[in-house]
Amino acid sequence: MLPLVSVVSEELNPPWLLLLLSSTTLGFPSTTTTTTPPLTNPPPIPLFLFATTNHERLTTTTDPAIRLSPNFTPTQLLHSLRREEDSSAVIHLFYWASKQPNFKPSSSIYKEVLQKLGKEGEFDAMKDILKEMKISLSVIDNDSLLVFIESYASFGLYNEIIQFVDAMEVEFGVVANTHFYNFLLNVLVDGNKLKLVEISHSNMVSRGVRPDVSTFNILIKALCRAHQIRPAILLMEEMEDFGLLPDEKTFTTIMQGFIEEGNLDGAMRVKEQMVEARCVVTNVTVNVLVNGFCKEGRIEEALRFIEEMSLREGFFPDKYTFNMLVNGLSKTGHVKHALEVMDMMLREGFDPDIYTYNSLISGLCKLGEVDKAIEVLNQMIERDCSPNTVTYNTIISTLCKENQVEEATKLALVLTSKGILPDVCTYNSLIQGLCKAGRVEVATKLLRTIQMKGITLTPHAYNPVIQALFRRKRSREAVRLFREMIEKAQAPDAVTYKIVFRGLCQGGGPIGEAVDFSMEMLERGYIPEFSSFYMLAEGLFSLARVGTLIKLIDMVMEKAKFSENEVTMIRGFLKTSKYQDALATLGGILDSRKPNRAYR
Repeated sequence: MLPLVSVVSEELNPPWLLLLLSSTTLGFPSTTTTTTPPLTNPPPIPLFLFATTNHERLTTTTDPAIRLSPNFTPTQLLHSLRREEDSSAVIHLFYWASKQPNFKPSSSIYKEVLQKLGKEGEFDAMKDILKEMKISLSVIDNDSLLVFIESYASFGLYNEIIQFVDAMEVEFGVVANTHFYNFLLNVLVDGNKLKLVEISHSNMVSRGVRPDVSTFNILIKALCRAHQIRPAILLMEEMEDFGLLPDEKTFTTIMQGFIEEGNLDGAMRVKEQMVEARCVVTNVTVNVLVNGFCKEGRIEEALRFIEEMSLREGFFPDKYTFNMLVNGLSKTGHVKHALEVMDMMLREGFDPDIYTYNSLISGLCKLGEVDKAIEVLNQMIERDCSPNTVTYNTIISTLCKENQVEEATKLALVLTSKGILPDVCTYNSLIQGLCKAGRVEVATKLLRTIQMKGITLTPHAYNPVIQALFRRKRSREAVRLFREMIEKAQAPDAVTYKIVFRGLCQGGGPIGEAVDFSMEMLERGYIPEFSSFYMLAEGLFSLARVGTLIKLIDMVMEKAKFSENEVTMIRGFLKTSKYQDALATLGGILDSRKPNRAYR
């Protein structure tokens, strides 16, 4: 195995990099056994009574005006408004203050009121305040209007943003400037409303508002999110027509776009353009490229690149850099080295966060080293980094896969005792683990408990229970659970249909039921698994129900979009009663296609 990179002089490299470069080669983590730290003793709470923590919101009934002297200053009023959380209290205080003789309206006071109202979606009240602002101050600044855009976006009301922008010049006499449009465009891009970005930019151009570098950067970000890298590059080239030059953010955004497309080499070419343009390469740029290397599993190249940038650009890794290396090493199975990087991270003064620990725990679990994952979990807690649902779910899922469902259950109880509510993934893992351990009754009971909590379950929860019931020849219960799933949970997926069809074909009920289900399955766009279909075909042939078999074969060919030649060949076999040849050809064609594919 090649070393990470050649070791160079300590004078030219930061200590953390020298230590990593001179340590070892990339290999699999050590399999040395370690003492597994015990899980925290769970409280004696039944698994099916997961507690829900209720957080009561403390409110005050005290009149806010009482806390403010009639001789208040504008600063005192502003501070009082900021302390209020309830919009009705804010309105009450504002109107009380506006009636006092020493009240001096200012844009900062109006803006604070607008922000408080915006957080609760009180848009009509906000417009009333804006009208009063125009009367009191004679003019409304752009910043006050930006509060509307931000508030509408927080409620997902993007079309209302466009309507408001169209009306604001007429209603309030405000002419939008470049800063206003940049804010608007950025909000729309962040909301992934790319069509509205196009409309707003068109309005900006038609109103003669001149773009700046930020405008171009936002539009380039929009194009990259739409996977239109070439138009993004062309737009960057157009900047010169406006007397503008791309900055670090311009180049970095396009690099990020290339990386999202899986084209790291394209991103590196843009980086060279950036250097040629004498644009400063910042930590953000380096981290974007390091992330690109790590996403592709090219960890050694990432380390070489960091070394190069340290020498040429004076780059020094930050917390984000270390986290990416930890994640990249963990994903590629080099958790031992990921742990070494975390140690370096600590020595350089950066505290590992939830992302760091989750990466390590995920990497260890993928290697089946769940004991070490629990050790990292305990270390995480000792360092005052609170685990989240993802942390616990990763370990719970691994424990269930390794038939340690009791330990998984205990950990789920630890999770709830810390005030973290289990999510669908937690329940899915526990149900799968219980079914794998042969405890289908307990799994069914847990399924019912989750339903009573009003949680919409996914096929990942139902599928293992349905499969376990079929294996125990309890086909009626399995089919009933499948029907219940259609009514009360997320729609069955290809795996669900495969399980039910296979169960019915393997003697789980009358052959007519299997025929009816295969037709239902095909009508919903799912192609039966051929091995199960073959069993059904043999059953139909033995009962002399050849017509039904031919009908099913025709439906399969239609839904699977067989070519005209394929259909002709199979029908030729059927017409000459060569049923085995017809089935063999059908199976060969289906097997050559992606399994479990849904044809819509």
